[in-house]
Amino acid sequence: MHDQLREGDVLQISAPKNHFALAHEAERHLLVAGGIGVTPILCMAERLETIGQAFEMHYSARSIDRMAFRDRIEASSFARKVQLHFDDGPQEQLLDIPAVVSQPRSNVHIYVCGPKGFMDAVLSTARAQGWPEAQLHYEFFSAEVQHSDADGSFDVQLASTGRVINVVKDQTVVQALAAAGIEVPTSCEQGICGTCLTRVLEGIPDHRDMFLTPDEQARNDQFLPCCSRSSSPRLVLDL
Repeated sequence: MHDQLREGDVLQISAPKNHFALAHEAERHLLVAGGIGVTPILCMAERLETIGQAFEMHYSARSIDRMAFRDRIEASSFARKVQLHFDDGPQEQLLDIPAVVSQPRSNVHIYVCGPKGFMDAVLSTARAQGWPEAQLHYEFFSAEVQHSDADGSFDVQLASTGRVINVVKDQTVVQALAAAGIEVPTSCEQGICGTCLTRVLEGIPDHRDMFLTPDEQARNDQFLPCCSRSSSPRLVLDL
């Protein structure tokens, strides 16, 4: 559900205009971050702490070791106002979206940023609970899939059947598989969230994602077919 962001990563960001500024007229602010969305949410928390406005923050990530800025948050003066949630942690600490946005309050504004599926879940739940649109603020992250003039075609082979599918220039592996009637679960389709992570049995991937760590990429035993390609003529996939 959630993606990894490392300090120093640079993303191209797109956002609906005027949706993601702090509403200083609010008496309280509810900040909700999923994975990559922590960057602007953390800046908001630091600003609110500086100017003395009331807030609480919820930060959900795939796992504790994929949580960007955790040390910075835990060392901050507002650490007590932040609840951390991990997808692979105990059930009782998972982010309970309906509970977090349970009751509309006229003096509270909600801010949410993260992968599209995460944001859709938070916003749709808030709207279903009756939160006015004017009290919902959001920013969508996007990262362009890398393309190169040097990109060429390559083959992917399905280990389960031996079927070979050609991936042409300017086509992703996910697109090539879909055209052949093979669906791979995806979410962001930009190498951020990790939903499409696929095991590689043979061949050398050309990693272009922002999900795997450098060590994970170096092992070349998995890749993200939504954005990554191949450095070898063929990849054998665990599909």
